[in-house]
Amino acid sequence: MKTFLSTFLFFILFFSTIIQAQEKVTFKAIDDINITADLYKAQPGDTYVVLFHQAGYSKGEYKETAPKIVKIGFNCLAVDLRSGGEVNYVQNETAREAKELGMPTTYIDAEQDMIAAIDYAYNINKKPVIILGSSYSASLCLMIAKDNPKVKAIIAFSPGEYFSSFNLNIQKEITGLKKPVYAACAKIEYPFMATLLSGVSSEYKTLFKPSGDKKGTHGSRILWNSSDCKREVWFDLLTFLTKNK
Repeated sequence: MKTFLSTFLFFILFFSTIIQAQEKVTFKAIDDINITADLYKAQPGDTYVVLFHQAGYSKGEYKETAPKIVKIGFNCLAVDLRSGGEVNYVQNETAREAKELGMPTTYIDAEQDMIAAIDYAYNINKKPVIILGSSYSASLCLMIAKDNPKVKAIIAFSPGEYFSSFNLNIQKEITGLKKPVYAACAKIEYPFMATLLSGVSSEYKTLFKPSGDKKGTHGSRILWNSSDCKREVWFDLLTFLTKNK
């Protein structure tokens, strides 16, 4: 099995064609803001991986990543959250609309966008989704997933305590989480991530720390071709996704 996954991973990383988003979609948050997302389709019945970006970014964070996940056999929905900006020459359209309407755009305000995106992806084929978060959205993924039956598993890149100004303690909120979690981060962040997830039983979580002289990087950029440990993280991610398909 490991040999097969290693061969398939090599193909995904180095020989798969990077395709563009198949479709731009919009849907409403509970406060009526239009949320913009890129829909990457594999097969109609395949599980959706819903992709959330880090601070100051957009759905463009997943231009490189989403097509590779589709090659593995998943559908993807890469979402613009209202707390964000621009990355990889992709402007955050949800954040732009929220600012034009004078709506708040803090990290915690993006939670309603994430819940709406989960509902949207779930309603396409009525299958529980996997959610993937980066930095602040990784923390929100863990918190949202705990009691949401539409979420089957969580992938969290560089989750942390980003909500102290809101008197919100993520470690406390996610203690007792009983869904599969894969979490990875830069080496310097690892002690903080491990503490954050200490209340999640080891039977549910897999934690990644860059080995040797590799440093990793913050958020889902650890999957980018520029990451010094992309091969190891992609192998872990492929294994995790295969188990939770």
